[in-house]
Amino acid sequence: MPDSGFPWPIETTRLDNGLRVVVSEDRTAPAVAVNLWYDVGSRHEPAGQTGFAHLFEHLMFEGSVNVAKTEHMKLIQGAGGSLNATTNPDRTNYFETVPAEHLELALWLEADRMGGLVPALTQETLDNQRDVVKNERRQRYENVPYGDAWLRLLPLLYPPGHPYHHATIGSMADLNAADLATFQAFHTTYYAPNNAVLTVVGDTTAAEVFALADKYFGGLAPRPDIPAAPDGRTVPATGRPAEETVTADVPAARVYLAHRTHPFGDPGYDVTTVLATVLGSGRGSRLYQRLADGERIAQPDLVGAYGVDLAHAPAPLIVTATARPGVTAERLRDGLAEVVDELATVPVTAAELERAKALLSTMWWRQMSTVDGRADTLGRYATQFGDPATAADRLPGWLAVTAEQIAEQAAELFGADDRVILTYLPEETS
Repeated sequence: MPDSGFPWPIETTRLDNGLRVVVSEDRTAPAVAVNLWYDVGSRHEPAGQTGFAHLFEHLMFEGSVNVAKTEHMKLIQGAGGSLNATTNPDRTNYFETVPAEHLELALWLEADRMGGLVPALTQETLDNQRDVVKNERRQRYENVPYGDAWLRLLPLLYPPGHPYHHATIGSMADLNAADLATFQAFHTTYYAPNNAVLTVVGDTTAAEVFALADKYFGGLAPRPDIPAAPDGRTVPATGRPAEETVTADVPAARVYLAHRTHPFGDPGYDVTTVLATVLGSGRGSRLYQRLADGERIAQPDLVGAYGVDLAHAPAPLIVTATARPGVTAERLRDGLAEVVDELATVPVTAAELERAKALLSTMWWRQMSTVDGRADTLGRYATQFGDPATAADRLPGWLAVTAEQIAEQAAELFGADDRVILTYLPEETS
């Protein structure tokens, strides 16, 4: 297994209307992945329009000028393909994987909803999808134990007015208050060819994709005045921990500790990624060894640490554990804090570092082993860093991290005076 680089060809072009097109040919199997990244996520949403980017993730499947309601999904699935879309604070992406002979269908469908959604958007469709999002909020965030943790952590990590202060699900009040024209204006502003990256990976050629992209997307007008997202790279330290305790219908106490680190793509965030793996990935991690297997205060399957890969502000490291029966939230919180604090004073061993890098290498190559995984990765690096080829730098960046860098980052960023602490208590303990 290679330990660095991106061992597939990458070719790029930019259409006259600004659409960036990325192609990576791979003749291994007769399939292609089409991935469209729009540079719009919740960090771009103006005040009063939170949740808009996520709502459009739904609306984009509800019909466009030449495609009837729900027909996009039916056409792709009827051709033997699969499809989906996701939204996060940094972007929205739409993707499908189809047999190679249906590449043109996938590109036509994506172009039609890029340029033709607004004329087809009706009040009935908008109202219906607003209800879908409300139901999603209830099912994913409000009616499951600990489901609103992310909604609570973001305001603790980022102050009001910061582009990461609110979650992608947004405010139901904002979604309810906006009229059809406001939603149409949002799409017109951000869903433009010069605000997107089209990536195709698989059984095709760059020449074929570039020609088809020009055929279907080339006639779409660019948007000359796309507003930039607010600058969130500086988050002033408060000098005191931000804490919230929630009493809820949860089966056991759970604690989250979080710290702001570096933006995704920054060398400092490579350190965070390796650090999080040492700290909280699997049974060999420090958290598992100390709190689940050693002191036995945390439930074995509910202890871990991870970075959230946000690219335009100090991204968070989140550490979490759920208490075993009879263990108090205070004991669990103190145990988590001890393990995090020791990163600065108890050096990461060679074995820990080797294990973490092996896990990350496996994760990377698993992502790269599929055409859809590669398409998403290339789209990401083209959108966020301007060059899809910089994806080749990520794994070498992880593999270059040293134990000394981990200790330095822990000492610099993980102090108790700038820590976020979110605690859930079962209702009966209140």
